[in-house]
Order: sequence, then structure tokens, then C-alpha cells
Amino acid sequence: MNSNIFKHEFKMRLRSVIIWSLSAVGMSLLYLSIFPSFAQDAALIQQTMDAFPPELMAAFGMVDIDFASIMGFFTFVYLFLQILLAIQAANYGVGLVSIEERELTADFLMTKPVARVQIMNSKLLAALANLAVTQAAVWIGSFVFVNMFKGDSPVDNGKLILMLAGLIVFQLFFLFVGLAISLLVRRVRSVTPYGMGLGFGMYALSAFGDLLGESKLELLTPFKHFSPNYVVKNGRFDTPLVLISIVVIVVAAAASYWLYLRRDIPSVT
Repeated sequence: MNSNIFKHEFKMRLRSVIIWSLSAVGMSLLYLSIFPSFAQDAALIQQTMDAFPPELMAAFGMVDIDFASIMGFFTFVYLFLQILLAIQAANYGVGLVSIEERELTADFLMTKPVARVQIMNSKLLAALANLAVTQAAVWIGSFVFVNMFKGDSPVDNGKLILMLAGLIVFQLFFLFVGLAISLLVRRVRSVTPYGMGLGFGMYALSAFGDLLGESKLELLTPFKHFSPNYVVKNGRFDTPLVLISIVVIVVAAAASYWLYLRRDIPSVT
């Protein structure tokens, strides 16, 4: 690892990290703060929910949620955290090496006495450190707000920790898949369409799977691999599905290194 590259990459995303972290914490605060109202009128709210089409409820992951319990309500919040963190990680993955190619500054970096492996290692470690800051904010915010607004509803800390731990692997999936995609395309002109497309695309697969009752789609999307409803019911993730995400991470990471070491990187000249 090259410390100078690491520091530069980490500082370059620091403002972005702060914005994503505050957004995640603010969203958790906003939704969890209304839990006491939901808990008081749980029966009435459930009747209202039952009036909606089952397909619509399935599309938003609101099937079999106990809104009267803080753990059940957190599964609803968890889905929005997943979407937000997926886009963040995908953006960082897509932009990890494409920024030099897009701004034609790669030749300056490549002329330094630093191997490509060191460059990739430094950039990845910086991105992981950036994501770790957001993860820390999400963990702290989730524990504080869940306990702040739980009322008389019991909190299962073991399940809460497991769900939050799942978000770590969940973000790694989008980071490495985004990185691999950026190296497969000729040139990334803008990170946002790729990050948004990957994040919302995987969510759409999950929603369509619920709408169509198609269980095979769950093999493709980490939104199903890390289902909070499954954790609340079973006290664990679905291990075979989690292993699929881990395999994808390993394959995408290996492919990214292979592609980067052999990539013809454009320069100013």
C-alpha cells in the first residue's frame, strides 16, 4: 500500500462520506421517531395496510412486518438503509479507478514508482475506510435511535447486531461489483448513472421477485441475501444466499485486479 495514495483517496471522498453518513443517520432518526405513534395505533395501521394490494406491499418489502414491535419496525427502516448504502458503495466502486481515466490524470499516477497492484490496494483500502466511517455512523445511530424510541417494545440486540453486520457485506457486494463494471466498460463518463442503476436495479429485482413470486430472482440480488425479515423470524441470515454474495465479492475483486493490471489506460497524449 502507498500511504500517499491512500490519504489522497480517503480525503477526496471525505465530504461525500459525511453527507452519506448524515443522510443515513437522519433517515433512521426520521423513521424511528414515528415508531411510538405506530405502536399506539398498531391495530388501525395494520387494517390500513391490509387494504392495500398484496403486490404493492410486497414490492416495498412490507409483508409480514410487525409494526407494533421495534424490531419489526426496524426491518422497514433497514430496507431504506440498504438502498442508500448500496448506491454509496456502488458509486465508490465505479469511481475508484475510472476517475483518472475520465479526467486523464492516470498517466501522472502511472509514471510514479508505484506498481499497479499497490495503486489498486491503496485505492481499495481508502474506499473501505470511507465506507467504514459510514458504517460506524449507521451502527451508532441505529442503536441510539432504536433504544431511544423503543418504548415498551423489547430490543433483541443479537438480531440488531446481525442485521447491521449484514450491511457490511452488503456494501462490499456493491463496491466490488461496481468496480468490476467500471473496468469492463470502455470509459465511465459519469459515476452516478452506474451507481444509481446498480443500486436500484438490484432492488427492482428483489421487488419483482416478490411481485411475481419468483424465488429464483433472489439468487441474483443481495437485497434478498440480507433480508431483515428473515433475521427477525429466524435469528440468522439465509446462509446459502449470503454465500452467493460472498462468492460474487471474491470473483468481482479477482476480476477487477486482473482487468486493471491488463487495462490500456488512456493518457493526455
